[in-house]
Amino acid sequence: MKGLYWQQISSGEETNFVILEKDNLPVLNDNCVKVQVKACALNRINMKLLSEIKMEKEFLPIGREIAGVVLEIGGKVSSFQPQDEVVGILPLDSDESGLCEVIVIHEHYLVHKPEKVSWLEAVGTICDGVRAYTALHYLSFVSPEKTLLVMDGASSFGTIAIQLAQHRGAKVISTVYSLEDKQYLERLTPSLARIIDESNGKYDLTESCLEETGGLGVDIILDAGVRLYSKESETTSQHLLPHKHDIITLLSVGGHWVTTEENLQLDPPDSRCLFLKGATISFLNEEVWNLSNMKQGKYLCMLEDIMEKLSNGVFRELSQTITHSFS
Repeated sequence: MKGLYWQQISSGEETNFVILEKDNLPVLNDNCVKVQVKACALNRINMKLLSEIKMEKEFLPIGREIAGVVLEIGGKVSSFQPQDEVVGILPLDSDESGLCEVIVIHEHYLVHKPEKVSWLEAVGTICDGVRAYTALHYLSFVSPEKTLLVMDGASSFGTIAIQLAQHRGAKVISTVYSLEDKQYLERLTPSLARIIDESNGKYDLTESCLEETGGLGVDIILDAGVRLYSKESETTSQHLLPHKHDIITLLSVGGHWVTTEENLQLDPPDSRCLFLKGATISFLNEEVWNLSNMKQGKYLCMLEDIMEKLSNGVFRELSQTITHSFS
């Protein structure tokens, strides 16, 4: 059985993609299912995370979001039957590549795929869906009447976060970095409260958000990266990102900042401002669900709800995700 893997050459930065062929599939244990893969999404490998949790290997499997048909089930599997259509995310420690015709996976990493959802829609949504649910339900508790600022809302993750927040009744403001992204968000229904185009420098993020909220600030901020220092100290690609101080200024009393910046550093004045507002910062790492099995039930409920909302049209007009489909 062939699969695609990523190999790092020695200890240097040179890398190589290789196709490995295994003689046999892993043994089908009691709680595992054998799945014929119909589609697989491709996302970058987080080498830094794997190194920190001691999961480095010579060959790292490519493709973790998979959808397919159950071929065979283990003796103690209770959730699935042969011919069921399923979707899921392979765990971090998986030795199997999603870019393979048949894989063996534990049943607790899979949920049923609705019939009306295509293979590509399923794998293209599930990872960003987990990120959005983690950010808005488990870290910041989005609810009706709250105001949410989504940075780079035209990204696949941003689009799902916007639609999930609107479904919960929140008022959504979003930033974009190009005219095409702005036009894309303008097509979404219901319409956003405000779209701030930062590509031409005409609009100030802080002024625009405070104007939209009557000077009260934003209840929840979901960033796509932040500048930690002055523009002179940052790379060109970071110039459009908001400064951390701007984010803190935008927060309302009791507000929540959900950040994707893993190296965030706060100065004493920043901490003082957060203290005075009673605001909080949470770090978005969707892999926590796979790093601990303590909340596996919640994780599966989240995956099921993502598929249900995709089937019911709550998630729609999604940005394209690179996928591979097996004929």
